[in-house]
Amino acid sequence: MSDTQLTVTLSGGDADDARAVVRVLEGTFGAADQRPSEERATVRVATFTGAERAAAGTGDAGPLSAPVTVTVQGAPEAVRRASDTLTRSFTARDEGTVSGDQEQERQLLLEP
Repeated sequence: MSDTQLTVTLSGGDADDARAVVRVLEGTFGAADQRPSEERATVRVATFTGAERAAAGTGDAGPLSAPVTVTVQGAPEAVRRASDTLTRSFTARDEGTVSGDQEQERQLLLEP
């Protein structure tokens, strides 16, 4: 299995919402290398660089306190898996995808 390189940028909601999103992704990608922690931040970042897990996470994330915009960026397969995991765990609206030579970026709006 190839290593994952995924960056997750979160805006909106609060730190607990950001942590809930990251916990859901950890079910698919293993522990995050960097987790959102700053309580007063308006944009939070999490990164994953470990080997992907074989089965996608489907944990119950619980409700969000506010809409959260999530941008996932990395290898196309990692972005697809992250998007699939998030849409199974939250009410999500796809806000668009941008593909590059080696990477892809997708933005989702997660709603409470």
